[in-house]
Amino acid sequence: MAMDDVFDKLRTLQDILSQKISLEQDIQEIPKLLITQEELLARLKKSFIEKNQDYEKARVQSLEYRSLLTEAENARERAEKNMDSINTQREYEALDKEIRDAAEREQQYRKDLQREERSLLELDEQMKQSTALIEQQEHEMADRRAGIELEIAHKKAAIDRLIEEEKNLTPDLDSEVLFKFERIIRNKMGRGIVAIKGGVCMGCHMILPAQFANTVRKGEEIVFCPYCSRILFYEESEQGEEVFFDNEDSGSLSDLDDMEDEEYDEEEEEDEKVNIDYDE
Repeated sequence: MAMDDVFDKLRTLQDILSQKISLEQDIQEIPKLLITQEELLARLKKSFIEKNQDYEKARVQSLEYRSLLTEAENARERAEKNMDSINTQREYEALDKEIRDAAEREQQYRKDLQREERSLLELDEQMKQSTALIEQQEHEMADRRAGIELEIAHKKAAIDRLIEEEKNLTPDLDSEVLFKFERIIRNKMGRGIVAIKGGVCMGCHMILPAQFANTVRKGEEIVFCPYCSRILFYEESEQGEEVFFDNEDSGSLSDLDDMEDEEYDEEEEEDEKVNIDYDE
């Protein structure tokens, strides 16, 4: 297969893979739309449980105050009845104190009972509101979940169609190249094949050595950018390539390695100089 045909197939495949990867990412992200709503529902249910516990405590306390109030009323009424049978001043004073103490307890228990009953009414109203909100959220989540499942099903169907297109396109392409190509597209925002213009990779915009650029220009093999790993194909720049390809100082990839070694040696010499100065 001619290299021009290979590059054309790779460009078409790039579009297919980009769409497929985008759909796969959407499928992963879509369920996250429910997270906020699920957290809200969880908070509502937790609040309802807490209010229910408070309601139960208030109900028990209300029953206790009602019982104490009844005892205080009965004690006061018995003391009042006994007033008719007293014979001495001491008996009168003791019974009068008993009546006043019972009346005070009765008044206090009545206030406590009224407070708990108001609390019961408020909690009951809050629980009704919470129940309504919980039911509303559950209905909305059920509808949202059904919509999400439908959307995911549509996207999966679209992925299946793209996979079929991919299978029809790739039988004549090298499997190792295809593996690398898809990995590059996943890592490089959907761009796995780019042009080289004027000796510059249009993917990472790094200047490539003349010898390497000439290899791409010949178009005899698939070449990967040494910097961004994308597949490269030659494309004539508006200014032409003569200046770049006649530049004897442009070097090769091995020259890049030599330059890095020289920079590393210079850094080591600088570190040694600093250490010597420190020792002195």
